[in-house]
Amino acid sequence: MKSIDTLTPCPCGNPAGYTECCGPLHDGAVAATAEQLMRSRYSAYVLMREDYLLSSWHAETRPASLRLAAQQPPPTWLGLEVRRQQLVDDDHAIVEFVARYRLGGGRAQRQHETSRFVREGGRWYYRDGELKS
Repeated sequence: MKSIDTLTPCPCGNPAGYTECCGPLHDGAVAATAEQLMRSRYSAYVLMREDYLLSSWHAETRPASLRLAAQQPPPTWLGLEVRRQQLVDDDHAIVEFVARYRLGGGRAQRQHETSRFVREGGRWYYRDGELKS
């Protein structure tokens, strides 16, 4: 897990800083919205917080492991753009985003995804996503 300075902007792009944005969620606070959870999951990928990614993934679709530490070369995350958040009903939401990254010294790539989230017991979970080209 990478360490992060408390004055550093949050990896999700919030200039308020990690300790005011995704840090509390990584430490157990509850995300107020699906978008907030999605942003915290992006930050968890940047910081290689596999524990958080798995705990915020819905049990019905969660893999046993992500093996982030085994990725070679590991991705260098370059930024996040949230394109759309849609509350379907009180307990279901959709977030469309583009995450940019680079593998090794290669060209920048992008992951454009529409993700589905579900709220159970007052807590949002990532359910699944559809990659877009």
